[in-house]
Amino acid sequence: MTNKVISMKEAVSQYVQDGDMVAIEGFTAFICFAAAHEIIRQAKQDLTLVRMTPDLVYDQMIAAGVAKKLIFSYLGNPGVGSLYCVRRAVEKGIPRPLELEEYSHFGMVGRYIAGASKLPFFPLRSYTGSDMPAVNPQIRFVDSPYGDGPIAVVPPLNPDVAFLHAQRADAEGNTHIWGLLGMQKEVAFAAKKVVIVVEEVVDAEVIARDPNRTLIPGLVVDAVVHEPYGAHPSYVQGYYDRDNAFYLDWAESSGDQEKTEAWLQQWVYGVPDREAYLARLGQARLAGLAPGELFAEPVNYGRYQ
Repeated sequence: MTNKVISMKEAVSQYVQDGDMVAIEGFTAFICFAAAHEIIRQAKQDLTLVRMTPDLVYDQMIAAGVAKKLIFSYLGNPGVGSLYCVRRAVEKGIPRPLELEEYSHFGMVGRYIAGASKLPFFPLRSYTGSDMPAVNPQIRFVDSPYGDGPIAVVPPLNPDVAFLHAQRADAEGNTHIWGLLGMQKEVAFAAKKVVIVVEEVVDAEVIARDPNRTLIPGLVVDAVVHEPYGAHPSYVQGYYDRDNAFYLDWAESSGDQEKTEAWLQQWVYGVPDREAYLARLGQARLAGLAPGELFAEPVNYGRYQ
């Protein structure tokens, strides 16, 4: 078995190049803030950031000036309010101008599916009657070959690199994920390079004992990073809950550029890696995010040869 385990610093250095299209996915859960912060520390430039819900993770990257473009659907600090750093970049060019390319959630889903399936486009009806095609020339209409009129299509999406967080993987990258899955699987198959970030690296036997939970196979994975709490302040099902206070703190700290820079200095530039970030966060706060226990019922897969 090939051992693909490397550090986050090595993963970002090796797989993220200036000008790349980068996806850090995860729908509410599994958002790899550790990857985003390392990209900021390494001062990558001119990135196109792709994400269905660019919440705090991309607001922070845009505040640090690493992005030139954002491809997205919903945009906001979930349950809190605006993303002020995105607004400053779009409205005032601070710290640099930002181009936007917006879709509906299903539009982004369709782009990922087309990218994963090597299709030229993905058809969907949800743009009928919408104003979104008027501001996004990538949303187009074609005549249905079955005679039922025009239908909207969106192009495939194939990020240069994707960072996907999960509960566990073996050293080869065979990955178990459970909970709110989002588009993790589709992004893994769509991206040109895939970095899996996990709470635990486990023996291959652990993965083999539960094959239905292997959402991402090692054959599409380029690297595995062991980074406990790498998705904080978002959550990982069964490992830690969402740190709601952190989202509220970001809303306060990101209100103006000076406060934002101070926050980045404290939580990103001022710590060399995720271990130091967690030390600054403190064990008491991490303990407060413990999710408790609710185990699934075991199943009998039978013997395999």
